[in-house]
Amino acid sequence: MLTDIRIVLVETTHPGNIGGVARAMKNMGLSDLALVRPKDFPSEQATARASGADDLLAAARVAGSLEEAIADCQVVIGASARLRTIAWPELSPRAAAEKAVSLPAGYRTAIVFGREHSGLTNDELERCHYLLHIASNPEFSSLNIACAVQIVAYELYLAAGQGRSDTERAAAALADGEQMASFFGHLERALHDIGFLHERKSSPSIMRRLRRIFNTAQIEPQEIHLLRGILTAAQHRAAGARDAEET
Repeated sequence: MLTDIRIVLVETTHPGNIGGVARAMKNMGLSDLALVRPKDFPSEQATARASGADDLLAAARVAGSLEEAIADCQVVIGASARLRTIAWPELSPRAAAEKAVSLPAGYRTAIVFGREHSGLTNDELERCHYLLHIASNPEFSSLNIACAVQIVAYELYLAAGQGRSDTERAAAALADGEQMASFFGHLERALHDIGFLHERKSSPSIMRRLRRIFNTAQIEPQEIHLLRGILTAAQHRAAGARDAEET
């Protein structure tokens, strides 16, 4: 259950924070750590702060992009301390933990934490299905990243110990990050081909809203194939109409 949950840190600046996160994870039975373009890793400071969680640091995967780090994950939850112009579905740490442990065995959840000073960008958040927000003092809401991971890891530990039955955990297979990224690329191309999108400023905002719609829907692989079939048919129809106009 907990082995299917990945903690992802994006562009962490201070190596001590990576060590602190590893320690928080090991305290609560988590072991899958991915680092996206860390500034300084491996590092003696990270090892010192890990305080015995050196094995997590040794096994941590370093990725060149967030897409790479979440490619095999079916659910992606992004942590953020601030509100966004587009409202992503928001979860508390407890609700996020319950969602993560309710997936069938073998289906992965990534919980993504951003940079120490600026968090996740909107582009990175577009890759997430949900926004995780830790309630805190509104006048001082920024948590140290290791503290934020500790809070979420504790809720995951509690949720995993509730002894859910196999029936309760049974659910439909979900498309993973790689399948969703490929679908969104196809969707954008198709919308250009049929004339819905143009090279204009509104295109990124339209795609951002469409990403939110489909990410929230929790699409199955079979549904991805169906949707891409529809997109391909629409592209062929548009191409045929253009050929007819030219003849």
